[in-house]
Amino acid sequence: MSHGHAGRILALDVGERRIGVALSDLSQTLATPYITIHATPVLIFFKKLSQIITQEDVVQIVVGLPISLNGQEGPQAQRIRAFIDTLATHVTLPIATCDERYTSAEAERIMIEAGLRPEQRKARIDEVAASIILQDYLTSLRQPPLFRQDDDGV
Repeated sequence: MSHGHAGRILALDVGERRIGVALSDLSQTLATPYITIHATPVLIFFKKLSQIITQEDVVQIVVGLPISLNGQEGPQAQRIRAFIDTLATHVTLPIATCDERYTSAEAERIMIEAGLRPEQRKARIDEVAASIILQDYLTSLRQPPLFRQDDDGV
């Protein structure tokens, strides 16, 4: 690991009403759904979030950023960027973003396969979505860049 000590990475799936939280293990390989927190009142959200950060030894935050299919950032993405700006005033941790175009459909599919009833799925979709964002992010940390500049392709 390049950073000082290993710790958990926390991912957020930010919705208007609810925010899903997922955590990695300490080795930063496995993502697990953690909790869903009400998005408002926002100060209560940040208070709960900082408790989790302290308790769970979180060293970084990843926020799912919805980029629309044509690669543009719509109103949804702008809302998340505004959220990230606010988040940055509440935490001292590095914050990364991760594209989360297909996450909700994927979360739904995983829960259906796990045999969760619709009301259970509704309660957990945000944290499951956050865990998918996080797993994608963790995977990307482990993969070398595909096209490195110093590689002359021989």
